[in-house]
Amino acid sequence: MAGKSGGAPWWAHVMTYAGGVTLVVAGATAAVAQYAVHTADNTIAEEDILGDHQAELDVDNIEGPLNILVLGTDKQGGSTRSDTMIVVHINGDLTEATMVSLPRDLLVEIPDCGPGYSNNPCQNKLNHAASISDDWEVTRVNVVDTVHNLTGLDFHLGATADFNGFVEMVDLVGTVEICTWKEFQSHHTERVFEEGCHEYDKEAALDLVRQRYQFYDEIDYDLGLYGDYARQNFQQQAIKSLLKKAKEQGFLEDPTKLSELLEGFGDKVTLHRPEDLSIADLVVNLRDIDPESMTTVRVPASSEPETEWGDIELIHEGAEAEAAASLWEALQNDTMAAWMAANPQWVKSDAANPDAVADPAETASTAAD
Repeated sequence: MAGKSGGAPWWAHVMTYAGGVTLVVAGATAAVAQYAVHTADNTIAEEDILGDHQAELDVDNIEGPLNILVLGTDKQGGSTRSDTMIVVHINGDLTEATMVSLPRDLLVEIPDCGPGYSNNPCQNKLNHAASISDDWEVTRVNVVDTVHNLTGLDFHLGATADFNGFVEMVDLVGTVEICTWKEFQSHHTERVFEEGCHEYDKEAALDLVRQRYQFYDEIDYDLGLYGDYARQNFQQQAIKSLLKKAKEQGFLEDPTKLSELLEGFGDKVTLHRPEDLSIADLVVNLRDIDPESMTTVRVPASSEPETEWGDIELIHEGAEAEAAASLWEALQNDTMAAWMAANPQWVKSDAANPDAVADPAETASTAAD
């Protein structure tokens, strides 16, 4: 598969690499990498994320394809909710990764719509599935059931990641670089973000990666970075810059500094894996995946304004419905390269800069090779 990752959230890259460990240890010395794996096994928390939707995995002979469900969590007050969901697909020989972003405003069937619906099923935006209760145990089950009902998939691994807490790690490296394709003012503060690539400290970075309401101009739609897709793009850039700077500053060569970085991962990431599968096993088996060549795919859907649910993303009947149905099949059957070649319009490029948008025909041709 080809193409740079575009609108995928940062934690898709992190969790594809077993909670960030493989990405962190890539390029490190053997001794430091071994230390990192040991540290990760003792710091990354376990959680039963998938429940009844965990697929079987032979931990003694790990083979692809693998499908991983990642939930980006937001902890406010005493509640935990998931505001972003993505399916990470690893191909049969464990060398290529594709990330399918599930839009938070996608109209879906939800099995439990909360007390306001007498806990009955309903149609609503995907993120409504994550708002039915302040009890994460209840909400998590509903989110996973909703994603399963949409895609038909069970998952080999599951993960959650707290992005806002993760970006606090910017203090470890000083600043991160994030690029914008236009100038705009924060809807949280009076801060103005200028067009282009700039260095941001923790406070400014946290402000920027929360932005999504100012992205409904023509350029945003042209880039496929309108609304929440813009926020996802900023999140991805922030984490990639964080990891790049950590490597440049020697975190991968100094066990003391590396321990500090991994401990930062530890309280912001949880992982659901089979009982006998260690993070060391994941690191070894996913070591050939290049994070810079991960491909991002958008669910075949488009905007539908002013509905009874507000402005939504809808899988319309016809071409979009057919493409979506074949996407779920491709994730199940490990035929993503063929699907991308047939549906290049849903393959995302690295669109942080308008000049970086790839030609869809070229992307599809490469994916089919």
